Amino acid sequence: MTPIVGTVPGTVYWTLALVLAVGCLAVIVLAHWRQQPRWITIAAAILAVDVALLAIPSPTVPLGVLVSLGVLGVAIAVLGGGTATTWVLRLATRGLVRPGLFGGILVSDTDRSGRGTVRSAGGSQHEVLRGGRTIGCLERFSVAATLMAGFPEAIAIIVAIKGVGRFTELEAPEARERFIIGTFTSLIWASSSAALFHFALS
Repeated sequence: MTPIVGTVPGTVYWTLALVLAVGCLAVIVLAHWRQQPRWITIAAAILAVDVALLAIPSPTVPLGVLVSLGVLGVAIAVLGGGTATTWVLRLATRGLVRPGLFGGILVSDTDRSGRGTVRSAGGSQHEVLRGGRTIGCLERFSVAATLMAGFPEAIAIIVAIKGVGRFTELEAPEARERFIIGTFTSLIWASSSAALFHFALS
């Protein structure tokens, strides 16, 4: 990139980029600790400002700054994506979907009785999309890492593996809705986080 001329010195520029990234991660950790997923909107705004800053022509990035932005980008992708997905799903479902014990959701058990079936006042239910938080973390880590490595084609492989693994659990409309919304939110967040490294390197 062509260095910025007559505006912000390189040291200040990269310091500001790092401060914004650290601030974004701090808000994410605070949102998780205080169990306030809506605070992820603040982190998203900080992330957007940082990406926009790094997208403009800039001085050559020091190696230490590049590595730091890469590490911060992965951390923001993995940790923030879970909170972002939780918030978006809560808005989409209006809090009407019951969470399960193993990171999934409870759906009506209409025509089968599988493991994990529980009895409630509303009838028989079973949990689907178990392990969603863990799978989401692995998904976002993989997406961010492959984008930083310059191999965006791998995202198709990641989504395909996830889709095949979840295929038999997508009978219920609630499960399909959660799978689609959650996957798109996770991918968008991870890609935005990886943009910190991408634009710094460009």
